[in-house]
Amino acid sequence: MANKTLAGALLASCALVGLAAGASAQEFNYGSFPGYTLKVKLIGGTQYEKLYTRIPEWEALTGAKVEIVSSKNHFDLDREIKQDIATGQITWCVGSNHTSFAPQYGDLYIDLKDYIPAEELAKYVPGTLASAEVDGRLVQIPRVTDVSNLYYRKDLYEDPAKQEAYKAEFGVDLAPPTTYDEFRQQVIFFAEPPNLYGTAFAGKDEGMTGRFMEILRANGGDMFDENWNPIFNSPEGVAALQWFIDIYKAGAVPAGTVNYTWDDIGQAFAAGQLALDLDWPGFAGFYSDPSASTVSDKLGFAVAPVGSSGKRGAWSGSHSFSVTEACDNKEAAVSLAVFLTNDESELMEAQAGNLPTRSATFDEVVPWFHENNKPALAEMFSVFQASLAEARTPPLVPEWIEVSNVLWPQLQAAIVGEKTAQEALDKAADDARVILEDAGRL
Repeated sequence: MANKTLAGALLASCALVGLAAGASAQEFNYGSFPGYTLKVKLIGGTQYEKLYTRIPEWEALTGAKVEIVSSKNHFDLDREIKQDIATGQITWCVGSNHTSFAPQYGDLYIDLKDYIPAEELAKYVPGTLASAEVDGRLVQIPRVTDVSNLYYRKDLYEDPAKQEAYKAEFGVDLAPPTTYDEFRQQVIFFAEPPNLYGTAFAGKDEGMTGRFMEILRANGGDMFDENWNPIFNSPEGVAALQWFIDIYKAGAVPAGTVNYTWDDIGQAFAAGQLALDLDWPGFAGFYSDPSASTVSDKLGFAVAPVGSSGKRGAWSGSHSFSVTEACDNKEAAVSLAVFLTNDESELMEAQAGNLPTRSATFDEVVPWFHENNKPALAEMFSVFQASLAEARTPPLVPEWIEVSNVLWPQLQAAIVGEKTAQEALDKAADDARVILEDAGRL
C-alpha cells in the first residue's frame, strides 16, 4: 500500500543537521524577474499567514510582484483548484498543497527536481521530501510537518476542587489523558456548557475523516487492507466513531463542532472555551501569545492518547507549495516556493510552533525559544517531536480525498444521531468500494 510511515523520515531531522549545514554553503539563486506578476493561490488561516509577510522580501529580491488571487482554508481551496482543472482555468502559478491532497491532481504540477538543484533539496529532511513525491515526481516542496497532539488548560487540571471531584468519581488522580477512554472521560467531566466544553473537533471534510482514521488506527484498525478493500467498518472503526458520538451526545462539545474546521477550534481554545484540544503544532504560537490567547499562561502539552491497541494513531503529513505546468514563468514560481521554505522561512515557521521541513532548523529553534523567553514553545517542540516515531500519513493515492468525501458525511450523520455507527460505516465502505473499483484498485 502507498500508506507511508514518517517515523524514520522525520526523526532523521536531528541526525542530518550536519549534512544540511554543509549544504548551506551553496546559496540558491532566486533570479531576477522585473515587471513580472506571479499569481498564487495560498492557504489562509491563523497558523499559515505570518509566513506571507516575507513575500515583500522576495519581491524586493527578484523585482517581481505577487498577486494572491485566492486565500482560503485548504478544503475550500482544494475544491476551487478542482474547479479550475475542470474548466481549464489554470491561470495561476503557485498553489498551496499537502501530502494528503497532492496525489489527486494528476499532471497539474511540475516535477520540482527539474528546477531545484540537488544541493538545495539536500537541505530538507529527506523523508519529508520523499513523502512529497507522487509516482517519483517531486510535485510539492514541503513547508511544515503536522502531527497531532494534546493542548490542555493547566489551570483546570491544577484546580483542587476539580482534582477532588475527579478522584471521587473515577478513583484516580486528575492528569492529562493517556488513552482515548480517559480522553472521552475527561472531556465529559470538564464540560460546563455553554461557557466551557471538554473539546471540539473538525466535523467535516478531511478533518473529520482524519480524526476518525487516527482513533481507528490507535484501536488497531485501518482504512484499507493490503488489497485496497475498505475495512474501516470493522469493530475498531465502530469503536472509533462511537467515541465522537458519545462526547457529542453528552453535550461535551459545541453542537456546531460538526461544521467546524481548524480555525474554529483554534479560536475556541484560545478563548478559553475548551479544556482540551487535539490539534496541530502550528497553533502553539497563537495559543501562547498573550495578545491573542486567554490561555497563554495556562497552556499545557501532552502526547496524543493511545487507543485500545496501545498505540497512537499519529495522523501526519506536510503542507507544501506546488508550481503549475501551465505557469508562464516557472522559474519565478519555483523561486518563490523555495524562498518560502528556505532556512529563514523555516525558522520563522518553527518560531511560531510549526515543525520545520529543513534539517538545520531543528537545532536552531529550541535555543531561540529559551533565549526569547518562550519556554512553552520549547516544551511543545519536545512533546510534538516525541510523537513523530509513530507518525503515519493517510493513504497517498489519488482516490483518498474522494473516499474521504463519502466517509465524512456518514460519520457526521452518526454523530448527530441519524444513523448508528455501524450503519454509517457500512454505507461509507460500500461507497468507497465503488470508488476504488472504478479506479481499478479492486
